[in-house]
Amino acid sequence: MSDYYIVIAACLSFAVTALSGLVLVPMLRRLRFGQSIREDGPTWHEKKQGTPTMGGIMFILGIGAAVPFALSKASGSEKYGIIYCGLTALLFGLVGFIDDFIKVSKKQNLGVTVKQKLFLQFAAAIAFMVSMALSGLLSSQIDIPFTKWSIDIGWAIYPLTVIAMVGIVNAVNITDGLDGLASGVTWIVGVFFLLTASAFKLEGYSVLAAALAASMMGFLVWNFYPAKVFMGDTGSLFLGGLVGTLCFALKMPLIFLVVGIVYMIEILSDVIQVLHYKRTKRRVFLMAPIHHHFEKKGWSEIRIDFTAMGLTLLFCAGAFLWIFFVKL
Repeated sequence: MSDYYIVIAACLSFAVTALSGLVLVPMLRRLRFGQSIREDGPTWHEKKQGTPTMGGIMFILGIGAAVPFALSKASGSEKYGIIYCGLTALLFGLVGFIDDFIKVSKKQNLGVTVKQKLFLQFAAAIAFMVSMALSGLLSSQIDIPFTKWSIDIGWAIYPLTVIAMVGIVNAVNITDGLDGLASGVTWIVGVFFLLTASAFKLEGYSVLAAALAASMMGFLVWNFYPAKVFMGDTGSLFLGGLVGTLCFALKMPLIFLVVGIVYMIEILSDVIQVLHYKRTKRRVFLMAPIHHHFEKKGWSEIRIDFTAMGLTLLFCAGAFLWIFFVKL
C-alpha cells in the first residue's frame, strides 16, 4: 500500500509542477518578473536577462499537493517531522520570495541585504531546531558515513543543527546558477531520500521524498536548458530547506556531505575563491562558483548539468550501499 501512495504522490507532484507552468510562466512574463543578471556575472548570461523567475512556486505547489499523502502514511512522531520539514522549507522559501520580489519590483539583482537574509535564515533554522528538539525528534547520535561508528555530540547538536541548516540552504542556493543544474542534482538527491526512508520503513518520509524527486522532474520540463523559467531564491532556498530538514529528520545530518557533494563543491569553490583573492589578489578559479569556471573552460551548460548529475548519482549510490549493508 505504501508503494501505491508513493506512486500517487510522485505522479501528482510531477503533474502539478509541470502543468502549473502553463499558467505561472505566462503570468510571470505579463508581470515582467524577469531575472536581472549580475553585472559581475558571466557576460554570456546576458541573453538570459528577463527570463521569468520565482518559478520555484511551481514545485512548492507540487510538493504541497503530495503532503497530505505523506501525512496519511506517517506514523506517530513522523507526522510531526513531516510538518516541521514542510514548514521550515516554506519559511526559507518565504525568505527567498521576499528577496526575489524586491529584485523584480526594483528591476535589479540585489534584494535583501546579506545580513538581513542571514538573520531570517538563522531564525528559520532555530525554529526548526527548537521544534524538533521539543518533539524528541532531534538525535544527538551522529552516524559517520561509510563506517560503523557513530558519536554522541550531546548539546552540540543544537548549534550544529542551526549552522548546518543555514549552510545547506546556501549551498543549494549557490548551485542554482545554470539552467537545470540545481533541479537536476536535487531530483537524484530526492530519489536517495526515497530509497533510504523506504529502507528504514519510514513511509511518510518516503512519500515526501518521492514528491520532491518528481517535482524536480516536473520543473525540469521548464528549467532545463534553455530555461523558460528560473526557480529564483524562492525555489532554491525552499529546496535547501527541504533537503536539509530531511537529513536531520532521517537522523543522518552528515550524509549531506556525501549526497550533496555537488552542493558542497559549489559553495566551497566560492568560499575558496573569495578568501584566496582577499589574501593574494589572485583567483583560484577562472570564475566562481565552479560551474562558471567550467563555462569559461568551454563546457556547455548541458555538459556541466549531466556531469553534476552523474557525480551526484555516484555518491548517492555509494551512500545507499553503505546504508543497505551497514546500517540495516
